[in-house]
Amino acid sequence: MLFALMTLACALAVSGIAAYYSVIGLIAIFASAPIPIAIMGASLEASKLVVASWLYKNWKEAPKLLKYYFTSAIVILMIITSLGIFGFLSKAHLDQTASTGAVSAKLEIIDDKIRVAKETIDANRKTLKQLDESVDQIMARSTSEEGARRSNALRISQKTERNRIANENEAQQKLIAQLNEDRQPLATEVRKVEAEVGPLKYIAELIYGKEEAQNHFDAAVRWVIILLIIVFDPLAVLLVIAANYSIQQERKPKPVIKSKVESENLRGEFKSKKKKVDLTSVDPIPMNKDEIVNATTIYHRDQDSM
Repeated sequence: MLFALMTLACALAVSGIAAYYSVIGLIAIFASAPIPIAIMGASLEASKLVVASWLYKNWKEAPKLLKYYFTSAIVILMIITSLGIFGFLSKAHLDQTASTGAVSAKLEIIDDKIRVAKETIDANRKTLKQLDESVDQIMARSTSEEGARRSNALRISQKTERNRIANENEAQQKLIAQLNEDRQPLATEVRKVEAEVGPLKYIAELIYGKEEAQNHFDAAVRWVIILLIIVFDPLAVLLVIAANYSIQQERKPKPVIKSKVESENLRGEFKSKKKKVDLTSVDPIPMNKDEIVNATTIYHRDQDSM
């Protein structure tokens, strides 16, 4: 009986979890009427288990039309429950990827700003290098004081441009530092999400290969969800039927099995209680010839059976 009760407890647990996931998934599909959907889903889930138990107990006596309708109703309800579970798990995955997508988008914007700032600094450095080269060229062309004076004059004329480049580079470096500071928490959040979906990533690589895994990540998630719903609700219904069968078997009276020694003793007692009838001690009854022959035959037959 203990095993039968354990089977029943597992059946109710799996059925309850499947019903909860299914109702949440149906509410996600029909979001405008959550309370009516919850009431309908809960009542249908409970009715499904009751109908499955009733069919098992009354399969031989139930009319064919009732059996066919109840069987088809159970199958359809199992499909509806599986669709609800699929909706629940799909919504959970989409919520996770949606938050990750928003964070990844912000991270990409920050990375683009950092890239533009670095490109600006590189362009300013090239400009500064060109200014230095123009001064060096004047110095190289002349060794007199006139060349030094001209190069110094050119450097003075470049002062405004050089100050602009220095100020702009300093501003861009501060911007890069601020962007890196803003990027750090976003990058940490993305790494956490990637760690959570890591097993699914490996599943995608197992199915589609390492190169195509990123492009088929959602398909791998769908396959995992399909495998779950294939075994979820059907297992719940079959566990309910198995619990009914186990309880029914436990309630059957068990035959008493006696040992061989006890059987021999009982057989000997029965034989000892048999009394042999001595026909010679019985008063003779007048009989004709046929009756005497029949009586003699019966007597010998009884003696042989003893």
